[in-house]
Amino acid sequence: MPQTLNALADQVSQAAAGRAKESVSAELISFAIGEEQYGVDIMAVREIKGWSEINHLPGQPDYVRGVLNLRGVMVPIIDLRCRFGGGLTEATALHVVIIVQIEDQQIGLLADRVLDIVEFESAQVQPVPSVVRNGRTEFLSGLLTVEAGMIAMIDLSHLLDAEIEAEAA
Repeated sequence: MPQTLNALADQVSQAAAGRAKESVSAELISFAIGEEQYGVDIMAVREIKGWSEINHLPGQPDYVRGVLNLRGVMVPIIDLRCRFGGGLTEATALHVVIIVQIEDQQIGLLADRVLDIVEFESAQVQPVPSVVRNGRTEFLSGLLTVEAGMIAMIDLSHLLDAEIEAEAA
């Protein structure tokens, strides 16, 4: 049975608080964009919220949907489907925004739905194969095989790199 957004957000908080006490080497939040599964380090996740209207900013790349006022902090919202080359997301009330910390800035990641909290050992992570020269793998830090399929792990430190955008053009 699918978990409610609030229940999953509570699990995220508890997991982040208890991670140092456990022997699990890492945890991530898995989420879906279409049929694909992605994940981000649970320690980078600040909160998960449902989609709400945002304010658009002129002159931004297509994948920057705008900003969300989150308790007085302007949080840029990144459309991951668009950032990964899949076109703009038709955002509805069923979509989620995963607020993550990237260095000293909070960023919202627009996804279709949150799936689960996944525990794993670093030895389980496989490198991302570079199949095509100049392929779009710079956003990924590794691949994790789980019962439900494969999770592509997002490298948040490269998600906003301007050099990547210039190379793709």
